[in-house]
Amino acid sequence: MSDPSHRDTLFVEETEVLSHEAFAGDQYLLRLWSPECARHAQPGQFVHLTCDLALPLRRPLSLMRVNPRESWIEILYKAVGEGTRLLARRKPGDRISSIGPIGNPFQVHADRPRPLLIGGGVGMPPMVFLADSLRGTPSCKPFVILGSEVPFPFPAQPSQFLVPGLPPGVIAAMPLLDDWGIPSRLASLQGYPGCFPGYVTDLARAWLQGLDEKMLAEVEVFACGPHPMLAAVAALARDFDLPCQVSLEEFMACGVGGCAGCVVEVRTPAGPAMKRVCVDGPVFDARTVF
Repeated sequence: MSDPSHRDTLFVEETEVLSHEAFAGDQYLLRLWSPECARHAQPGQFVHLTCDLALPLRRPLSLMRVNPRESWIEILYKAVGEGTRLLARRKPGDRISSIGPIGNPFQVHADRPRPLLIGGGVGMPPMVFLADSLRGTPSCKPFVILGSEVPFPFPAQPSQFLVPGLPPGVIAAMPLLDDWGIPSRLASLQGYPGCFPGYVTDLARAWLQGLDEKMLAEVEVFACGPHPMLAAVAALARDFDLPCQVSLEEFMACGVGGCAGCVVEVRTPAGPAMKRVCVDGPVFDARTVF
């Protein structure tokens, strides 16, 4: 049986494909007409989509942007298996069954007004969603680091924002974040112009080392990406004694807490416990899972 705490916030919708763009590296940006999800979704949550009528199991995909006024949601995903490759064939006007928004979102704390957002690969979308939710917040100064080993699904551009503490020449940014007034930087081992030539955690460490004691006390880390990246982010947060929230990526069957196929071991005050990533997460305190 699914978690009763989520019953009033889950919506089954017959969505419509509004646009579907393809990018290098088998990456796709899908915009769906989804009024209920757009109205209720929070950063860190995801939707469970029926990729094709021939596939009985849905696929969980993170939300990157929502627009409640225009009733749409956006999903950036990479076609890596049968389900997402079938999803990549969907065209504007097609109907897709969706369940969402699912999961516990990120929790932003007012006493940590300098959030550091780190996204890797298909873990970038939740960071964009979180950044969108923070723009316009008085006294909040987010900094976003995004990493990818395939071409970024947007044309990187030199940032309009100077960020102290970063290596010379690291100026590539996500245009959308620049437009929102949020500084960002890109990292990759592929030699893309203006990108930091290393891991997102190395770039984050350089930025953190440039902060004074007062500024460092204002930082909270938020991250989503592959498991090794999240483990490295958790270790980085420990090194600087910073709170850290991570959004885990796991294979899911039902996506609503019924099958317990996505459980992970989590440390609790009572000892180790098995928690479902779909409804007990996907966001967890990094110290409890790494």
